[in-house]
Amino acid sequence: MAGFGWKLHGDGKTLAPGEVVKPDERLTWGRTAGLGAQHVVSMIGACFVAPVLMGLDPNLAVMASGVATVFFLLATRGRIPSYLGSSLSFVGVAAVIKTQGGDIATLTGALLVVGAALFLCGAAVRALGARIIHAVLPPAVTGAVVMLIGFNLAPVTAGTYWPQDQWTALLTMLFTGFALVVLRGFWSRVAIFLGLVFGYGISWLSDRIFGRIHSATGAGAATDHWRLDLSGVGHAQWIGLPSFHAPNFSLSAVLVALPVVVALIAENAGHVKAVGEMTGDPLDDRLGGAIMADGAATVLSTAVGGPATTTYAENIGVMAATRVYSTAAYWCAAGFAILFGLCPKFGAVVAAIPGGVLGGITVILYGMIGLLGAQIWIRARVDLANPLHLVPVAAGLIIGIGNVSLKFTDNFQLSGIALGTLIVLSGYHALRALAPSHLTREAPLLDAGTSTYDREPQEPQ
Repeated sequence: MAGFGWKLHGDGKTLAPGEVVKPDERLTWGRTAGLGAQHVVSMIGACFVAPVLMGLDPNLAVMASGVATVFFLLATRGRIPSYLGSSLSFVGVAAVIKTQGGDIATLTGALLVVGAALFLCGAAVRALGARIIHAVLPPAVTGAVVMLIGFNLAPVTAGTYWPQDQWTALLTMLFTGFALVVLRGFWSRVAIFLGLVFGYGISWLSDRIFGRIHSATGAGAATDHWRLDLSGVGHAQWIGLPSFHAPNFSLSAVLVALPVVVALIAENAGHVKAVGEMTGDPLDDRLGGAIMADGAATVLSTAVGGPATTTYAENIGVMAATRVYSTAAYWCAAGFAILFGLCPKFGAVVAAIPGGVLGGITVILYGMIGLLGAQIWIRARVDLANPLHLVPVAAGLIIGIGNVSLKFTDNFQLSGIALGTLIVLSGYHALRALAPSHLTREAPLLDAGTSTYDREPQEPQ
């Protein structure tokens, strides 16, 4: 199967208890299109929040996600039902590049290089097997890198978004947390989107009740302004192309962005494993191809000014809830996303998200990204009492989260995410080579690849 030719599952309307719709099957086209729309709603919150936080065009990001998903489905020959949306892992990178004087072209140039590097890593995994990931990036390293990428973003929330409207930020944070924990099923999976809608409403009501607010804007200057300014929506066209731009390449920006490759590999490995377990089709042999496809899709997106892409857990959650793993639904979702990207008015609504709303959302979102690293440690039973793990992880986290810098010349330095990742990765492997045997008595690095560290720990017998 090359991604087409779906068989109708049963009568195409109902699922018996315990039944699932496999990737090469589909329901009726009406129901399949409805599932595609549900996938769009599930991914749309994170997919347009990411470019907004990075200063990129949300319309282009949504359109690029649709194109990237089509490319991914073709490249994996329809075996891996996944949606490729805007990666949030690069938000901290964007902030660092901006402080270095780079613009959005510099950012997308750095992301393009990351996409190419991810493609090459996928080729290596395809040639050498999935176990190579575990050898080069053991759970202690992967968890630390994912953690520092998330927590490195804390100053962005504290210094940029939250001060624009602290009370809206607080209320949005509380509501989003409530939605994530208390709501069930589909609604909990779109909690970020619901938080944005809630924040919009609170900002609109505050403007009507209290009038303008005197606070810092996104530009940094404190002025009197409306919390929710929808003037741009009225002037935007209903149909039109998003804003394209060519990437620009800077070595310093590339070095800041490259460490995120570690997070993307871990993310892809986890998602492919999850899809394989849900569909009952082991996909370790397809992991290299999936990583290559994600890397190539990132290159395509960033070449025209879009964000980097990654597989979305939100859509995996939709599949788990519906038991429909048909790639036909993802083709429909990709089509809807491309149509959304051709609506500038939609982009104007997204661009009008108040800073306080983003403050409330990102407090939770950035923390969740960081804690995914801790989740990797827990599932892999990483022993942080072992100095071999503790020392490089401790040093790398402080350097990454605290934005510690190491200056080499007047024009070149490493700091934050890049330096923290380098310390964790090189420190772990160097210390492992030198450590006494009693500290290295753990499972061999090439024991079972990605199939062990992302499995739930078993209770002792």
